[in-house]
Amino acid sequence: MEAMMTKGRDHSNYETFVEAEVTYPESDGRPMADNTKQYRWIVTIKEGLESLFADDPDVFVAADLFWYPVRGDRHTKLAPDVMVAFGSPKEGDRGSYRQWEEGDIAPQVVFEIRSPGNTSEEMKKKFDFYERRGVEEYYLYDPDRIVFEGWVRSGGRLRPLRRNVRKWVSPRLGVRFDMTGDELAMFGPDGERFLSPLERQRLERERAEKERKRAEKERKRAEKERKRAEKAERKAKDERGKMLRLAEKLRELGINPETL
Repeated sequence: MEAMMTKGRDHSNYETFVEAEVTYPESDGRPMADNTKQYRWIVTIKEGLESLFADDPDVFVAADLFWYPVRGDRHTKLAPDVMVAFGSPKEGDRGSYRQWEEGDIAPQVVFEIRSPGNTSEEMKKKFDFYERRGVEEYYLYDPDRIVFEGWVRSGGRLRPLRRNVRKWVSPRLGVRFDMTGDELAMFGPDGERFLSPLERQRLERERAEKERKRAEKERKRAEKERKRAEKAERKAKDERGKMLRLAEKLRELGINPETL
């Protein structure tokens, strides 16, 4: 780019010119996940976090989105499986996360779901990127080996938690990670577990069925109450009829029923 500049020329708009010339790819042509298990975990975490921060307009959650930390540098980038940026607006579609367009806010929390195809060298490069770019919390889960690892920034560096930590609460997210069962479980501050799409569908069906049964029970109760009220009304009407007939007979006998 600098070779295109001429001596003595006004370069006040050079930065704008350079920016216009740089394109930031939005895809590397690779799939979001290597297998269904990895994909399921990515979606589970992403949707769980979106639900958790649904009412906060300044928390941006994304999955498999290129993060460009340096303006004008299209080569320095990484697409975390899931990332969370506090202070970035939720609204607005993005083809990539360009940090300089987000108030220079680096995603504070990132997740990686390791697949069999991820090499140790690849994972080390990702860790180095996150540490260098200011990530505050980095969590790595291997669903095949059932290993959960985490790092939290302290003293300017990402410091490891205990390897395969059993329980941990994210300082930023308030999410509790639990490895006491057969696999990782994640719980929001309200104690609700993050669910996979299939689990969520099943739960929604169960809730819908429970609501249907409750509504049916309420309908039957209301119907029973209506019939009881109608029966009571008929009985009261019959009693009034009997009283009127008795009063009429008394009058026929010359007796005023009102004096009785």
